[in-house]
Amino acid sequence: MMQSKTINMKFINNRTLILLLLAMLAIFTGNAQEIIKDSVKTTTAIPVQQKRQKIDGIVAAVGDYIILDSDIDKALLEISAQGNSIKNIDRCQILGSILEDRLYAHQAVQDSIVVTDAEINSMMDEKISSMLEQSNKNMSDLVAFYHKNTEEEFRSFFFDILKMNKLTSDMRKKVVDKVEITPEEVRNYFKKIPQEDLPVFGDELEVSQIVIKPKVTQEEKDKVIAKLNQFKKEVQEGASFFSKAVLYSQDPGSKSNGGFYKMNRKTPFIKDFKDVAFSLAEGEISAPFETIYGYHIIYVEKIRGQEIDLRHILLIPKVSDESLKEAKEEIIQIRNKIVGGEISFADAARSASDEKETKTNGGALINPRTLDTKFELTKMDPSLYSQVSNLQTGEVSQPFMDEDETNQKIYKIITVTNRIPSHTADYAKDYLRIKDLALKSKQLDEIGKWTNEKIKETYIKINGEYRNCDFLSNWLKK
Repeated sequence: MMQSKTINMKFINNRTLILLLLAMLAIFTGNAQEIIKDSVKTTTAIPVQQKRQKIDGIVAAVGDYIILDSDIDKALLEISAQGNSIKNIDRCQILGSILEDRLYAHQAVQDSIVVTDAEINSMMDEKISSMLEQSNKNMSDLVAFYHKNTEEEFRSFFFDILKMNKLTSDMRKKVVDKVEITPEEVRNYFKKIPQEDLPVFGDELEVSQIVIKPKVTQEEKDKVIAKLNQFKKEVQEGASFFSKAVLYSQDPGSKSNGGFYKMNRKTPFIKDFKDVAFSLAEGEISAPFETIYGYHIIYVEKIRGQEIDLRHILLIPKVSDESLKEAKEEIIQIRNKIVGGEISFADAARSASDEKETKTNGGALINPRTLDTKFELTKMDPSLYSQVSNLQTGEVSQPFMDEDETNQKIYKIITVTNRIPSHTADYAKDYLRIKDLALKSKQLDEIGKWTNEKIKETYIKINGEYRNCDFLSNWLKK
């Protein structure tokens, strides 16, 4: 959110809490190096690159969790795998980060936060697929990179890390979810920042768009429904739903895992899907039904109170070339009327756009980070930036093809409705952003209090040369 200035960290009340917010990112993100940097105040003479051969001993313990010297090696390897340099990172810093993860994971178990094997396996398949796609490697390359002998050994290693990360993130989320902030607290937070330390927000845009979706013919819909009904019949006659999902489902998030999802009433699935899922008895297969993603059938494997294990198959009706052509012609006509002055962009969006989320407010896009209409250029999604960076205020783009959230082809026109120059934070104009900063500060305070309390009441032991580390948190209980 900030460009050339940053808020002096003393105005986040406690410098020792900075890490705790950063650490809310899992080890397996591109920001792993950033997490590690703030783990300790200063470093000691335990170099990153150990020339001598070490015995993989226990270097620390938090509750029932032990930390091995090799865990530090793994963390360094992971940072390197993400393309980050480990030149200025030492082993004390790594250990500080791991200790915090273990404390949260330990407390998650104490608080009965449940992370199931099925949930982790699903996450693992998705992450491995992403890693292979991004690195252009095959599974053998991945196994070799992580110094494992077999795929099974690599998956076991990866499973443990993902489970630890999930326990850690769920516990941190539990700590900060209860934190709320009042307008008075936001005002007081802002007033405490010296003028010279106020953040500077970069150039911002307000953007609107009109979307036309190609129509799917009833014939294509009927084909998909018939195919799903055939799958249902074959499964009821003994075929494997798992195999059908692997072979035919078009849901990339569950296809490789046989269409499996675990969910409860609070799981963030779309309402249409959840309504059908929770209407089924154990062992029942739904009739084909439609959502914004396409057509589905659901098979409920197991019901455990308010939680269900299910598998589903998604099929997406094909859009014909003729429908694409008609959609393009329609949006060209809309643009011509706007440019010709027959109708305003906002009125055209309200009357013709197929995007429900923006249609009613004249096509105005909402920034998902800030929940207002302003997009900072330096923080803008690259795809959106490429569409608007060369537009003048009020200019309407040429029609172009894009994809919506369901990966379906759509046609768009887009316009910049307002440009806001780079400026120092203003309480009235930038209230939502300042509120977000103030809330993060309060969350940091809450995390810091929680961590200090749990360190005091949790069994923690640090061995050998690592007792010389100068940690930010009081891990040594001095």
